[in-house]
Amino acid sequence: MLMLFCAGLQGDRDLLFLLKGSQLLKVKSGSWRKERFYKLQEDCKTIWQESKKIARHSAFVSTVSIEDIRDVRPGHKTEGMEKYAKDVPEHRCFSIIFKDQRKNLDLIASSEDDANHWISGLKKIIAKNNSMSQRQKLQQYPLHFKTDKNKDNKMSFKELKSFLREVNIQMDDSYAKQIFQQCDKSKTETLEDEEIETFYKMLTERAEIDEIFAKYSSAEGIMSRDNLLRFLREKQQEEGAVPESALSLIERYEPNETGGLAIMTKDGFLMYLLSAEGNIFNSSHSKVYQDMTQPLSHYLVSSSHNTYLMEDQITGPSSTEAYIRALTKGCRCVELDCWDGPNSEPVIYHGYTLTSKILFSDAIKAIKNYAFKTSPYPVIISLENHCSLEQQKMMAQHMKTILGDMLLVMPVDGNISDFPSPEQLKGKILVKGKKLNSLEDTIGMNGNSSMEAEDVSDEDEAAEIEDESVKKEVEPNLLLPCLQSAKLKLAKELSDIVIYCKSVHFQGFDNTTSPRPFYEMSSFTESKAQKLVQESGTSFIHHNIRHLSRVYPAGWRTDSSNYNPVDLWNVGCQIIALNFQTPGPEMDIYQGRFQDNGFSGYVLKPHFLRDKQSKFNPKSITEGIISGQQLPKVNKSKNSIVDPRVTVEVHGVQRDNGKKQTKVIENNGFNPKWDEEFGFDIDVPELALVRFVVEDFDVSTKNDFIGQYTIPFTCLKQGYRHIHLLTKNGDPYPSAMLFVHINILDNN
Repeated sequence: MLMLFCAGLQGDRDLLFLLKGSQLLKVKSGSWRKERFYKLQEDCKTIWQESKKIARHSAFVSTVSIEDIRDVRPGHKTEGMEKYAKDVPEHRCFSIIFKDQRKNLDLIASSEDDANHWISGLKKIIAKNNSMSQRQKLQQYPLHFKTDKNKDNKMSFKELKSFLREVNIQMDDSYAKQIFQQCDKSKTETLEDEEIETFYKMLTERAEIDEIFAKYSSAEGIMSRDNLLRFLREKQQEEGAVPESALSLIERYEPNETGGLAIMTKDGFLMYLLSAEGNIFNSSHSKVYQDMTQPLSHYLVSSSHNTYLMEDQITGPSSTEAYIRALTKGCRCVELDCWDGPNSEPVIYHGYTLTSKILFSDAIKAIKNYAFKTSPYPVIISLENHCSLEQQKMMAQHMKTILGDMLLVMPVDGNISDFPSPEQLKGKILVKGKKLNSLEDTIGMNGNSSMEAEDVSDEDEAAEIEDESVKKEVEPNLLLPCLQSAKLKLAKELSDIVIYCKSVHFQGFDNTTSPRPFYEMSSFTESKAQKLVQESGTSFIHHNIRHLSRVYPAGWRTDSSNYNPVDLWNVGCQIIALNFQTPGPEMDIYQGRFQDNGFSGYVLKPHFLRDKQSKFNPKSITEGIISGQQLPKVNKSKNSIVDPRVTVEVHGVQRDNGKKQTKVIENNGFNPKWDEEFGFDIDVPELALVRFVVEDFDVSTKNDFIGQYTIPFTCLKQGYRHIHLLTKNGDPYPSAMLFVHINILDNN
């Protein structure tokens, strides 16, 4: 019987094909293609793979979880397919892309029909999963853990104890036996069908929500429209709540037949709190809601450093897949380090290191194909150019040929006085790099555009980080070859496609008598930028109103670690480039910032970072950490139940930074309850982010990270809210949550 997970897809031809399964070729290299049998399990959450081991006349079985799949790409849309399957018709090929750092699964079907069944079927199941409510996910949670070990559609007491351990509940045998016997109405020493459902309902009772419901409901356990409205107003649950608001919630979330009465039961109340409207993130911010018609310099821009790298900065692989992953995460500024390659074809890699190389043209193709899948707003290609004149011309030719009309080659509407807006640049790709002349010369206003090539200063990242690399004593010899020449001969063809992002060496902030052209921008190492923040913060803010600033990691970060972007956002730096391939608190904060404004990759800076005369509005926030639900045990090597602790962090201007922690709840990751309250005063809420971190406490070793969620202060919703936790790699857990209460007050 199909699970709830596939409800609504019964009878679907693609789904039936996947349930039956088929032979597919797994591709790993040009000579390595192995036949495997793939089949969707009836739980609709697992793909089963079998490979025969002829030598032992046995079979090896492995599984792939649907929850782990980010996307399914048809054709030759991965680097592996491009390299190793070009001889196979594209319509027979497809790739499974995983959420974490796992390698793609490249597959070849025996026919176009088979490939289409797999592509369409998997996409339908993934879409179904993404559209499921939290309530539905909770209902199918026990089956996800395969409590029925022997596949007899029944659950023995032994299987029940195994399930309790899977979901992080420690329960002594006598109590577990008591629950088991209560549910075993048939007295068969096994639970089945409704008995399993009863057992799970006992486990998933939400006493904390029952208490809230009881305060606003009648003795009969019914919440009237007026009582629901009272709840919405008293708990600041819905801004500007009116009777129609309460009625609308009842109509959307009450699952029981109420005979036409405007009432809400406990089931409906829980469904509401588990819905998107009960989420801590303001759903109106999940679409583009900010003014997108201001100059480009007025926005923070999601940006990646050395985008081509999948791992570290010295020996790691380079891949077009890294560009695809960054762009699909909302990145709007990607970096290309360009060097002369064989056969007059420029390549991309981290120069003078052992990182692998990819073709420049392949990177541009990947950018073209994925630039606007996640966001329609402009992408900036940040060039670090080390190529000869001949190969620079090839770079320009590739960008013009491959990108076509996407490439911005002239000022928008002839505007050379200020940046165009993201709205005006929708669907466009801009190039950041060295330029031989001024923007005025580009459009022929001064008639000085006859030069074919000329020397320009070569301030690449290696030159900028020389000092700090020596200071840190981190193999400066790796960088010295880059410093041999202080000049670079720049081809006119490449110069001409640099329009609004001309790279120049920073020589100090503008003076009023001779301001720099708005389109000239500088790049800073993190240490140089931090020094400017500390010594000339106000000047930096004023500079960033009119100019773009790019900041990138220090040269000693050869492990691709990241720096905290918050201090640099606080002075209006727009392009804070991080290593997207490296998870951690810095990337959590980064992704938290850019989930705002519809995940568009552009966030409008606060008014006081765009206007010298503006001020800010202090706030205070009280955060009640009430409970957690289904917190996973991430470290499987530990044979113990999770001991969760929650840390609440505030990241913003220095005086607003702080963190507070709950007590540790021992041996309960399934439904721990804290009931603790924390308060923070926040002077500059527009720049603040709040990060909720859950760890598995360990008195003798380092705590294990369980999950986190980071949210801009301005995206918080007040009242009782659920927080849907994210994994270390930033992907959502299917059911892991915190339940909190948020109250925000003006401090004026």
